[in-house]
Amino acid sequence: MRKLRLGMVGGGQGAFIGGVHRIAARIDGDWELVAGALSSDPERTRASAAELGIAADRAYGSYEEMAQAEAARADGIDAVAIVTPNHMHAGPAVAFLNAGIHVICDKPLAATMEQAEAIAEAVQRSGKHFILTHNYTGYPLMRQAREMVARGDLGAIRVVQVEYAQDWLAEETHGKQADWRVDPAKSGAGGAVGDIGTHAYNLACFVTGLEAERLAADLDAFVPGRKVDDNTQVMLRFKGGAKGALWASQVAVGNENALRLRVYGEKGGFEWAQENPNVMTFTRFGQPKQILTRAGAGATEAGLRNTRTPGGHPEGYLEGFATIYAEAAALIRGNDPDAHVPGIKEGLAGIRFIAACVESSARDAAWVTL
Repeated sequence: MRKLRLGMVGGGQGAFIGGVHRIAARIDGDWELVAGALSSDPERTRASAAELGIAADRAYGSYEEMAQAEAARADGIDAVAIVTPNHMHAGPAVAFLNAGIHVICDKPLAATMEQAEAIAEAVQRSGKHFILTHNYTGYPLMRQAREMVARGDLGAIRVVQVEYAQDWLAEETHGKQADWRVDPAKSGAGGAVGDIGTHAYNLACFVTGLEAERLAADLDAFVPGRKVDDNTQVMLRFKGGAKGALWASQVAVGNENALRLRVYGEKGGFEWAQENPNVMTFTRFGQPKQILTRAGAGATEAGLRNTRTPGGHPEGYLEGFATIYAEAAALIRGNDPDAHVPGIKEGLAGIRFIAACVESSARDAAWVTL
């Protein structure tokens, strides 16, 4: 079985997330990076391609040129990874889908609802796979937690608490990674709520299987002059009666990437923290707390499926991304139609979540229907 051919839009020299995607795509041996429109700067594109071993004739000056040329090649790419800022997701996604090429896109789906809907329409027209890299859904213990919820280990879910706290934007910050995230023309209307709040929201819904129907949000920009939120607090009401709370902050001093999920049902509850992702606590009502470890005693089939190393050898961020890439490869090859990889549905849900939070906050945290 040949490796799938991968192209990349964005991710050139100085880009953080492009390197993450490239490492993740290589981990399981499914993908080979062969083409790219790596930068809007032609010189940087050529230099980046040379560093990555991409042939000069497949280092493109624009994503439009790349989509057209790769679709015409007998050895053209099977999928493209889009690793640009939010406002540059829709153009490449639509172009490659229209060219008959599968798309793997970084989150959130787009900067605006209009852009998100354009991508959704292109997915429907093309019939091609669209994968959104909500990488935290790929952690083995989150797959196990999802399975435990589905089989009723917690009983009916009552309370969902999720948070993602960082501090790197606690003061005015400049640089490639910061500048576009605080510019609403590039990030969209949401700052922290779009950048990390969508991760928290997606993970909570992925694990519990719940769908939010209403929310009330309070968004703040604590850093003077900042045009997008850097702290978000949201109350959630889920279909079926469960209640939730979400906190996303990039001004929480002392926090790095503190994504934490707690879910409580009528029979039990669990707690998990991304910075120590190989451990999860689970408690049945009236019984002692259990410590569950990745690939350890009590691991479920879903927990073991994408585990790559024996228990006790840590797996984390890169492997979570790798699970998404492995499942994307399986979908494209037609090997795994039941893969739990996030797609256009989850992408649209994320954009609706951002829009509802912005609307609610503008109305003094009024309840808004999703």
